[in-house]
Amino acid sequence: MSRLRANHDEPSETSTDTEEPQLGTLLKHAYRSFDGFVSAALAHHGIDRRELAVLRRIAADTWLSQQDAAAQLGIDRTTMVALLDSLERKELVQRRTHPHDRRKNVLAITEAGHHVLTAAAPTALDAERRFLQPLGSAATQQLKNALQLLTTIPEQRQAE
Repeated sequence: MSRLRANHDEPSETSTDTEEPQLGTLLKHAYRSFDGFVSAALAHHGIDRRELAVLRRIAADTWLSQQDAAAQLGIDRTTMVALLDSLERKELVQRRTHPHDRRKNVLAITEAGHHVLTAAAPTALDAERRFLQPLGSAATQQLKNALQLLTTIPEQRQAE
């Protein structure tokens, strides 16, 4: 098996070409592949997968602050600022002063943002379906179940 390396500047987690790739390497490359696949499908909507996730989060919560959105999406503050700057330039979101706390900014999706979200969400779901199609429906469900389980295990183990 050849080494999986998307960027030749990054060290490979395998030491030989015959060794099985480590889980971290497989997850990283699967994520990058998925992200690129879905983002390519969304390109004609003028957004990528991460921007779609931000639009969804903002649309779901009226008084969502930038910090809260970042925390809920698991995005660091610097990345969140860059995503919001991009969405603001595209006139899909606005930052507004919180009506009850002038020190806090809240995020609002614009009318154009709602239109993009409405059009792009089904595109992303279809891209996800096409990305997972080689696995078949049973293996896709198994993968999703396993990943869901693995996201809760570290929290449980840390509590022990």
